[in-house]
Amino acid sequence: MEPVQTQRRPWVVGVSGASGTPYAAAVLRGLLAAGESVDLVVSRASRLTLLDETGIAFRDAHWREDLAEWLSRGADGKPGTFRVDVSDVRHWAAGDLAAGPSSGSYPVKGMLIVPASTACVAGVALGLSKDLLQRAASVTLKERRPLVVAVRETPLNGQTLRHLVALDDAGAVVLPASPAFYAGATHIQDLVDFVAGRVLDAAGVPHRLYRRWKGELGGARGDE
Repeated sequence: MEPVQTQRRPWVVGVSGASGTPYAAAVLRGLLAAGESVDLVVSRASRLTLLDETGIAFRDAHWREDLAEWLSRGADGKPGTFRVDVSDVRHWAAGDLAAGPSSGSYPVKGMLIVPASTACVAGVALGLSKDLLQRAASVTLKERRPLVVAVRETPLNGQTLRHLVALDDAGAVVLPASPAFYAGATHIQDLVDFVAGRVLDAAGVPHRLYRRWKGELGGARGDE
């Protein structure tokens, strides 16, 4: 019998239409820096948000160039802030319901939705699978794989709260995109990286995106 070859097992990263594309960029950079493979799904609504927040038009035919440009920018929008190798990213069009992540037999480690809009939260909670992002999330839940939902909205109404409880009951990690200040943030990128780091923590992916609490008041200020 021939030995079983090691399969590529990526994290699926879904980017929905909520404001917060810098969060998605920071998570993607963190995954790639940790040596993780990524399967990327960028929803149609998120492309409008990305264009509005960064000026980048994410195009299927030129996705690799557009992704590299996006990930090179910091949260302040300045180009060339980061150098990122995107060679281990695979992009799937949001309308491609025959894509790999649409099937439970496709090997992945789990899925991160960053940011997650309330429409995305509702679709996943209700099992609508109207596009590949929602379908991949539904597959992740049914296969009992890790699903982290970084919801980015405020305030939250009762209906959305019920959808979030349903996701929690189904096994997802509901992670509001809420930056903390105890880590000694001095720039907008620090706040973005804190949220991205918490997403990676929930996925069990190592990183150095923020200073961790050490049980000492003012400890972050002492590191400066």
